Amino acid sequence: MNRIVTATLLVFLLPVAGVFAAGEAEDAAGDVELVYVEWADAIATTYVAQVVLEEMGYNVELVSVSAAAMWEGVASGDAEGMLAAWLPGTHGEYLEQTEDRVDVLSPTVEGARIGLMVPTYVEADSISDLNDYADEFGGEIIGIDPGAGIMAAAENAIDAYGLNYELIEGSDATMTASLDAAYGNDEWIVLTGWTPHWKEAAYELKYLDDPEGSFGGEEVVAAVAREGLAEEMPEVHAFLDNFYWTIDELGEILLWNEEDGAEPRETAERWVSENRDIVESWIP
Repeated sequence: MNRIVTATLLVFLLPVAGVFAAGEAEDAAGDVELVYVEWADAIATTYVAQVVLEEMGYNVELVSVSAAAMWEGVASGDAEGMLAAWLPGTHGEYLEQTEDRVDVLSPTVEGARIGLMVPTYVEADSISDLNDYADEFGGEIIGIDPGAGIMAAAENAIDAYGLNYELIEGSDATMTASLDAAYGNDEWIVLTGWTPHWKEAAYELKYLDDPEGSFGGEEVVAAVAREGLAEEMPEVHAFLDNFYWTIDELGEILLWNEEDGAEPRETAERWVSENRDIVESWIP
């Protein structure tokens, strides 16, 4: 059994802390399950989708999973869709393994990218500089959850540049906590980074140049639906396909989500109420 299938079985057979719509009316248009990863942009996007779909009359459940399980959950038909597919590079391997069982829709946001980031006060400007500053960085690259596409790219970069560094596994939250601690003391830190992410507004950061192209070029984040959704739930399929916002529009809610006491569901409701013209363009 391959790794993605195993991960998916574990996720969907064990109890999952999903987020359920309040009350399931008998006259609901249908039940919709969306899967997502615990990345800032995926959380914001998926909660906004939940709010809008509930306005459209659906019961919507959100389930947090790993990146591999997210793709397999949609491919197996356990979930209706997701809005966090980084293409063509970051999630390229997942797409290769599921492309005959999923329906890749339009981008939800364009201009995305991944790479290694450092604070602007750091002297290094390129990944090829890192070995010269191994002591300053403590020989560590601070990463996120194992299995994420950016982690595979970071491992490739370590090999391509012959870096004497250890890639530290963690999560989006632990990575940004490490960044915050280092930044407050002007300490050197190198971490896996991606755009869009709220940390670019909260800290002065820069991407390290990547002459070997280990992290690829510009990407899009796209929605993906399960096979048959277009026929069985055409309105939901069309909504997922229509969902699109700019990096600046997404960035606004990413910052809201980092405010003390902010709840993703509450900020999603606020964003939807303040951006009705954009939301109306998504609803078929």
